[in-house]
This record gives sequence, structure tokens and C-alpha cells, in this order.
Amino acid sequence: MTDFLTKKFIKDHENTQNSIVRAAYGKFAGTVGIICNIILFLLKIIIGTLSNSVSITADAVNNLSDASSSIISLLGFKLAEKPADTEHPYGHGRYEYLSGLTVAVLIIVIGVELLKSSVEKILNPSEVEFSAVLVCILVFSILLKLWMMVFNKKLGKKINSTTLEATSADSRNDVISTSAVLIASIISHFTNFELDGIIGLFVAVFILLSGVGLIKDTIDPMLGSAPSEEYVKEIRDKIMSYPEVLGMHDLMIHDYGPCRKFASVHVEMAAEEDVIKSHDVIDNIEYDFLQNDGLHMIVHYDPILTKDSITTDLRKELSDIVKSIHPDLTIHDLRVVPGTTHTNLVFDCVNLYHLNMSDAELKNKISALVKEKHSDYNCVITIDKSYAPVTKN
Repeated sequence: MTDFLTKKFIKDHENTQNSIVRAAYGKFAGTVGIICNIILFLLKIIIGTLSNSVSITADAVNNLSDASSSIISLLGFKLAEKPADTEHPYGHGRYEYLSGLTVAVLIIVIGVELLKSSVEKILNPSEVEFSAVLVCILVFSILLKLWMMVFNKKLGKKINSTTLEATSADSRNDVISTSAVLIASIISHFTNFELDGIIGLFVAVFILLSGVGLIKDTIDPMLGSAPSEEYVKEIRDKIMSYPEVLGMHDLMIHDYGPCRKFASVHVEMAAEEDVIKSHDVIDNIEYDFLQNDGLHMIVHYDPILTKDSITTDLRKELSDIVKSIHPDLTIHDLRVVPGTTHTNLVFDCVNLYHLNMSDAELKNKISALVKEKHSDYNCVITIDKSYAPVTKN
């Protein structure tokens, strides 16, 4: 069903790396969400009012908030597809994150209001009118939300959208909350024990937790969250697939919205190779990422000596020394500067956020370990920070 709808309503639906096609997916998902949630809201608000059920009314308002969320998401995708301009050279992709944040705040506000209504119903309970129509509407709601969960999940995976995946999770939450309302209505009818206010409270709390989780999901990329380890590994594997590349470090990825990622990286290549040839390889890497991954990559060339056995052996020895402190520690940009009384080893070391050692402590530790093996070697160390998860070579 989902594939049929996307083929029918989205032009060039297979080209999901294209920002225009991606926006079309988002706007289509938003439109479907608005229609479905408004239908559910109208059905539930009518039956909730007629049956005097606060839990069904709460579930109806939840659907209304979902419709509002879809409207805001639709607007977010529309604004995010605006091209880059003088004031915003990196594009407008973060509008999608801002729309998600607005939705989250709206969900929390509604959750607080429903919480108040549910507490009032618990303190002053009243009988809920039970009917076959009520059951049919709730069952219909559960089935429709199950379909929406699958629909948004598929589209979210196709275009790698956290907004649509969050919408899918919200639909799953609605299935759970509406099922709880249905079960409570049946139990209350056959036992005369009123669960309406309690289930309304449960739904309200569920809405609040969903809003808090959505706020975190939308704020993280705007604050500059670290890329996933899987994504970093994909980048590393592609760069290291070029035989001329001997190593890479200082990877930085900047997220300006879906399909608008920029990155920079240092690659180590043999200093003895022709510089024009090395530059050509770098151009090919940058072009590869832009054409096949939509990633704007800037590659910095770090020449390293590969035919100088002293430097090569020292690089291996230093690498083993830092890994004895922590297996994820790495060094790069080694230069050996010999002198009459001592030799300077000039290099960079990437400190780890989870190492719990200050930069000064790490420098002193490495210097001490080097001194144990080579008393005439001085370490001149620059400490770097990692802006991407460490992946194994």
C-alpha cells in the first residue's frame, strides 16, 4: 500500500538523495497524517462527548495534536526545501528540526492539559456510556494507527528522516494508548469499576513522555550531536578503499539538515608520491562523496614518510605506547627532528572524552613512557579532540 501511494503521488520517487524528492516525501507524509488524524479526532471527540469519557476525549485531543504536528511537519519540509541564499549559504534544512521542536512543545502543552482533566475525573468520577459504536471507533482507530506506524516508518527509512521515524513512533504510542482506552471501557462496563480517569491519566503521561523524547531528538542535531558510529565507519571504509590513502584522522561532520551535511577530514598519503597524483586522488574522494552520498567533503592532504625506516618504526612504536594507555588512542602527523643532544618527536594525539585524563596528564603519561625507552627523546605533543566516534582500523 505504501509503495503504491508513493509511486502514484511522488514524482521520481526512487531518487531519495534529491532534496526536492525528499521534501515531496515529507510533504506527502504530512498530508496523509493530517487527513487521518482529523478523521480520528472527529470520530473520537463525538463518541467521547456522548459517552462522557475523559479518556476517549483525551485520546481525541491526542489525535488533534498529531494533526497539528503533521501540519507543522508539512510546513517544516516546505521551508527546508528552500535553496541556499546569501544569508543562509548552507541552506534551510534545519527548518525540519525546528518544526519537530515546535511539535514537541505542542505535545507537552496538550499533555499537561489532559493530565489536569484526568486528575479531575479521578477525584470526581462519573459513569461512561458504553456502546458497540464506541468499540468500533476505537478498533478502527487502532487499525488506522497501525497502518500509519508502518507507513511513516517506511518513508522515514527511505529518506532517512528522524521526523518521520518519530511520527511512526508516535503512531505506535497511539496504538498502545487507544488499546488501553478500549480495554478500560470494556472492563468498566462489565465490572462497574470506573477506570476512565485512570486511563486518561495514563494517556496524558504517555503524551508527555513522547513530547520530552521528541524534544531531545530534535534538539540534538541542532546542538551538534556526534554522528553515528555506523555513519563514521561508512565514511572511513570509503576513504580507506583508495589504495593511495594510508590513514585518516580529524574527521568532522556538520549537520545543516537532512541531505545537507558537510565534512572535513585529514588523509595520510606517501610523501614520496607525486603531489599532482596525490591531489588527483583527493579530488576523486571529494567527488565520490558528493555524487554518491550527497556529502560535501573537504579532504586535507597529510604527507607521511614511508621509505624512512626510522620514522616508520617510531610511528609504530608511538602508536603501541599510546594504545597501552587506552586501545582507542591514536597519533598522527609525526615529525622527527634530530639534534646534537636530543631528538624531538613532534606529533598529535587524539584525547578521548571517556578517558578521564586531562590533556596535560595525557601528555605527561606519553612522555614518561617514551622516556623509559628512549631517554634522549623529547615529545612535543599537540592534543586533539575527537568530533566523531572512534572506529577500528
